Amino acid sequence: MSKGLRRPLVLANWKMNMAPNEVHPYLEKVLPEIEKDTKADVAIAAQDLYLADMVRQVADSRLMVAAENAHWTDEGAYTGETSPKALAMLGVSYVLIGHFERRKLFNETDERVNEKTKAALKNGLKPIVDLDEDLSAYANVKKESVVLKQLALALKGLSETDMKHVAIAYEPTWAIGSGEAASAEQAEKSAALIRQSLANLYSRDLADNTRILYGGSVTTTNASDFLSQEDIDGILVGKAALDPDQFLKLVDLAQATY
Repeated sequence: MSKGLRRPLVLANWKMNMAPNEVHPYLEKVLPEIEKDTKADVAIAAQDLYLADMVRQVADSRLMVAAENAHWTDEGAYTGETSPKALAMLGVSYVLIGHFERRKLFNETDERVNEKTKAALKNGLKPIVDLDEDLSAYANVKKESVVLKQLALALKGLSETDMKHVAIAYEPTWAIGSGEAASAEQAEKSAALIRQSLANLYSRDLADNTRILYGGSVTTTNASDFLSQEDIDGILVGKAALDPDQFLKLVDLAQATY
């Protein structure tokens, strides 16, 4: 399948950044420009307390809102957690599942990532499943037999129909927030391995239709190199996306590669 048939996705991950008084001006600045773009999907992931206002502000626009996390059940005695059902009812579109920081700082397991992915799908959210597995371990394994451990565990029990609503993001742990991104060639090799693993788990058609994002110290300087790779269909951006002007430039770069 041609790369050009998969729509690129530019996803900002604000993490625990942005003050309440900064959110509205940021969106006010980017919305008119994003409406001019038609070749890329664009979304912003933000803290839970901003999501409802963000959904209202972007209503009827092309900009989509994403949650940075969600629980594995719809409701219950889980103080401090966020219900995927509530997120869907608010109008949130995407949810990040299994981000490296969730795995490292909050002890999130592959099994928990799987449960959260299923809960998101059940509620009509589109999960972006994050991987940080060391893919160099598969260097000498025949591609036709590669099944990435994190990927297999995260997607366990999901059907091909389910997978039509799932995107995969790969972020090498050493590149996240370090200022040092993987080379475009390294990132492409990893994305190709993920796509082959999807083909081995499901089918070549499913693999060819699944969007794979690269994340980890993406900037306006290196984004084009990643986006031009055959198996990379978008970028997950942290620090660089906190500036609306840089974020808009990243969106423009994604458009230019398709």
